[in-house]
Amino acid sequence: MPHEPRFRPGEPRPPRPPSAGKDLLLDVTDEGLYCAAGDFHIDPWMPVDRAVITHAHGDHARWGSRSYLASREGERVLRTRLGPDAPIETVAFGETRTINGVSVSLHPAGHILGSAQIRVEHRGEVWVVSGDYKTEPDPTCTPFEPIPCHTFVTESTFGLPIYRWPEQREVFDDVRSWWRANRDAGRASVLFAYALGKAQRVLAGLADDPVGPVFGHGAVERLNHDYRRSGIRLVATSHASAEPRGRDWGGALIVAPPSAAGSVWLRRFAPISTGFASGWMRIRGARRRRSLDRGFVLSDHVDWPSLLGTIGATGASRVFVTHGYREPVVRWLLEKGIEAHALASRWEGEPEGEPAGEDEAHEGTSIVADAGAIEPTGEEAAP
Repeated sequence: MPHEPRFRPGEPRPPRPPSAGKDLLLDVTDEGLYCAAGDFHIDPWMPVDRAVITHAHGDHARWGSRSYLASREGERVLRTRLGPDAPIETVAFGETRTINGVSVSLHPAGHILGSAQIRVEHRGEVWVVSGDYKTEPDPTCTPFEPIPCHTFVTESTFGLPIYRWPEQREVFDDVRSWWRANRDAGRASVLFAYALGKAQRVLAGLADDPVGPVFGHGAVERLNHDYRRSGIRLVATSHASAEPRGRDWGGALIVAPPSAAGSVWLRRFAPISTGFASGWMRIRGARRRRSLDRGFVLSDHVDWPSLLGTIGATGASRVFVTHGYREPVVRWLLEKGIEAHALASRWEGEPEGEPAGEDEAHEGTSIVADAGAIEPTGEEAAP
């Protein structure tokens, strides 16, 4: 019998599907999502013997497992997270590994460099675990590909109809306009972006026609190095902390993780204007609560239309919904006649930090806003 998962106090347990009378190909154990037939976990919550990893964000790639299987594209950033000697085996997208008779392959998820969906097939039954994903292509990772399956396990970080993303080209134009106005006023522009993935997407989006010099926080620069070595083109950057004291930062753009907000480190750049690139900036009040000057709606997760479109594209007859706003997505799918269940996750709502204290959190671990207080906002995109 499958183990019952451990949840935080008050965390709802996911309902068992009607097919629970027979063993599921994937089920939740104390360690996370588990394939008993193949004896491996996908993105386990704690160390296990065999871990198949969707991507290198800290709530998906945990230190200490005896072996890891991940995409070749994301090996460098995964080793930066887990350590250079971590026992990591990598495969190309679409390449199949057989683990105890179960076929496993990784397919592009479009979330960050190396992010993958995990396809699991056994005795003719196919499951796909999305990990985190987005369907809008960007130059920092291989674009998302929908994978046909019987059962789809999908994230729902932004699983409410209010979450609809603008075109990324428009967002980068807005960033340049804000940066240019700050330059003309003699201010530095400090843009907060999650150190792994979002920061590099911003730097790739600004690679053409930068307004001024660009600098990175140490957490960002370390991962910029991995991206460049993986062949990703980013705007030229320098390590901000390597610059001499007393430097005039007017006109510069400094990309830093959200944890740098309000820090002593930030004071050197004054006078500054602050911005944040995140899907959470779609919510009225999110910018105000963080005391930001600007918010830029840029997410590495699917928005509501893309989430529903992706589920349809898989052809799945059963869907498990995890991370973020699970219940609204489940209700929508049930109303459409699709078997759907909420799947609780250990890491939701818990900010993830770097072991050394440098932020590498991402949107999926941000505190979810009260759904009853959500309103759209257009002010963040105004010039």
